[in-house]
Amino acid sequence: MPIVVDIDVMLARRKMSVGELAERIGITPANLAVLKNGRAKAVRFTTLAALCEVLDCQPGDLLRWEAERLADEATPAERHL
Repeated sequence: MPIVVDIDVMLARRKMSVGELAERIGITPANLAVLKNGRAKAVRFTTLAALCEVLDCQPGDLLRWEAERLADEATPAERHL
C-alpha cells in the first residue's frame, strides 16, 4: 500500500506506549494496532486529529505516501522476498 503509517516513530519519540496512546485518544488498543500496522482501510479525521493532539504533531508526521514499485522494477534480491 502506498500510504505508510509512522505512528511507531512518533510513539518512540514521545516515549509513549500503544496502550497509553489508545486510552488518550479513545480507541481500543486493537483498533490502534490495525491503524499503526497499515491494515486500516480508512481513518476518521476525528481520530487523526486526536492522534495529532496527543502526540503533538502534524498529520504528515503520521502518514506519508510512497510510490508502489512494480515487480518489473524490483531488484533480483527483492523479487525473492
